[in-house]
Amino acid sequence: MIASMIYLDNNATTAVDPRVADVMAREWSSGPSNPSSLHALGRRGRAKIENAMEIIGRAIGTRLDQPGGPRLIMTSGGTEANNLALSGIGLAASAGDPAPGPIVISRIEHSSVLAAAQASQRRHQAFPGNGRPIRWLDVNQDGEVRVDQLADLISGVSDGSGKTASLVSIMSANNETGVIQPIDRIASICRAAGVPLHVDATQSIGKVPFDVEALGLSAVTFTAHKFHGPAGIGALWIAGDINVQPMLFGGEQQLETRPGTEPVVLFVGMAEALKLAFDECDSSTGHMRKLRDHLESQLCKSFPEIVIQGQTKPRLPGTSCLSLVGSDRQTMLMSLDMAGVACSSGSACSSGSSPPSHVLTAMSRPEPEIRSALRFGVSKFSTNEEISSSIERISLSHKRLRQ
Repeated sequence: MIASMIYLDNNATTAVDPRVADVMAREWSSGPSNPSSLHALGRRGRAKIENAMEIIGRAIGTRLDQPGGPRLIMTSGGTEANNLALSGIGLAASAGDPAPGPIVISRIEHSSVLAAAQASQRRHQAFPGNGRPIRWLDVNQDGEVRVDQLADLISGVSDGSGKTASLVSIMSANNETGVIQPIDRIASICRAAGVPLHVDATQSIGKVPFDVEALGLSAVTFTAHKFHGPAGIGALWIAGDINVQPMLFGGEQQLETRPGTEPVVLFVGMAEALKLAFDECDSSTGHMRKLRDHLESQLCKSFPEIVIQGQTKPRLPGTSCLSLVGSDRQTMLMSLDMAGVACSSGSACSSGSSPPSHVLTAMSRPEPEIRSALRFGVSKFSTNEEISSSIERISLSHKRLRQ
């Protein structure tokens, strides 16, 4: 008989907070609502969106009600928001230079950023003047980006081209290791160079404090299902001086940047989830860190060969990337699934495939560590009992499977 499942894959997605579900159920029950309609029901939907915008703005440190100021573009999630940012920001050509400059990204970005940038590079190679080439920012062995390389990459000194980059895109915290990146230092370098900075904050917003305007960012991605909101809704925040070229066409919604009927219920759910995450941040952060640290310390005590990736750097409170050296990650993953522990061998967007972690590879970790790495993610709903039971189940599987 399979043991009751313990969910430790909260970096992939989180359970919807029951309070959020209640708010969404009430909204669904209130009847149809298209915020673009001019009748009373449509105006009510528009008012709901404006109220949700205000709530979200307070949580991330911005005002969204100022003409010509920052705005929030609703998307279907983090992947669409990242694609919109990489395909639509920084394309305005400078005087006498019709082609946009390269994109600077790190080697540990989420697959939606990597794939979007690589698609742009392929267009540039096939049709010069379209798309943009990539300049790669390395990371150190602890999983932190090499900020010392950034200025040269932006200016083109690194490749001798002397051409300034048109966009920098760096994640705020890595989805596999949980390592928090030095976004404040990165933003300072980008501002000095006059280059927009897009930050994929999918793993940070709703888990740790994150102030988009205090950091001086140009664009920020986040999505509701990472902080106990509904799947299917995300957003791209953009500063007032940033223009975004749309990927979709066929409507006037969201100033034609992302046309389509706005999903009122999903947006209200995202706002409620973010409000709860913001209000409860201190207590939930402490709770998650305590459980994460207990999981790591007990496993490492029993198995000294286990390596905690990114341990020396600040990390998200609930994320643990463990190299269970001596075990194979895919075999271990299946064993834990049968034992009733849900975890991951990498990003949820690619965990069904066999290639090893591109993040740990970019960190130049030893092959035995890469081959045995699993990601565990606790949430504010995880319990002491679940972690204690997980330690037992992981220990039994590792003891049985290690070479």
